[in-house]
Amino acid sequence: MLNEQTFDKLYAMKLIGMAEGFKEQLEQASFRDLSFEERFAMLADRQWIWKENKRLKRLLQEAKLKLQASLEDIDYRTPRGIEKALILSLASCQWIQSHQNLLISGPTGVGKTFLACAFAQKACRDGFRTLYLRLPQLFYQIALARADGSYGTLMKRFSKTHLLVLDDLGLAPLMDTERRDLLEVVEERSGSTSTLITSQLPIDHWHDHIGDPTLADAIMDRLIHNAHRIQLKGGSMRKKQKLDET
Repeated sequence: MLNEQTFDKLYAMKLIGMAEGFKEQLEQASFRDLSFEERFAMLADRQWIWKENKRLKRLLQEAKLKLQASLEDIDYRTPRGIEKALILSLASCQWIQSHQNLLISGPTGVGKTFLACAFAQKACRDGFRTLYLRLPQLFYQIALARADGSYGTLMKRFSKTHLLVLDDLGLAPLMDTERRDLLEVVEERSGSTSTLITSQLPIDHWHDHIGDPTLADAIMDRLIHNAHRIQLKGGSMRKKQKLDET
């Protein structure tokens, strides 16, 4: 009866991890030889792990990553210009803590989106609010927000996102409204958050792609300042995977 009351109180206080750990301790005889301090420390650890896992699940759901990717799964054997030392350095997420950007470029199929999602997943694991959007999705959401009156709310959400991943810059020419929207997003985030952009265009060509020289200057200045760069090269990883499967 006493244990049931304890369980009810733990669940009522949302100490789910501690409740599950307490149940294990009651069911397994091996815990009986441990001191009260040791058993209590293990319960605290279970609650901590449960809380961290719940937070990670929420952050990953909010991030809406296109791929389930992790930095631990990066293929370094295929020559693509990936510097392992740089990846390991960026894996600390200190660049996000310091509000720096990351720019990834390379040909189609070389693994830009996988790499971007892997960095985003690591950011979530480290507790950073993250959001993945393909660039057309970004422009669509902004246009929709202007139409329904939620523009301010959307921009506030972007400004509070620690890492914003914008995938596929350069797939289509930018319209004037899109150039201005991109500048607004980049300007709002500059110096206070981090932005990760991928593109099949070399970074030196981004200015010409943006189009309007004045807006391009403003956008590139905010993106490139204190930015890390990864230039991928080589053939399509998708073709390689198909060959490996045959």
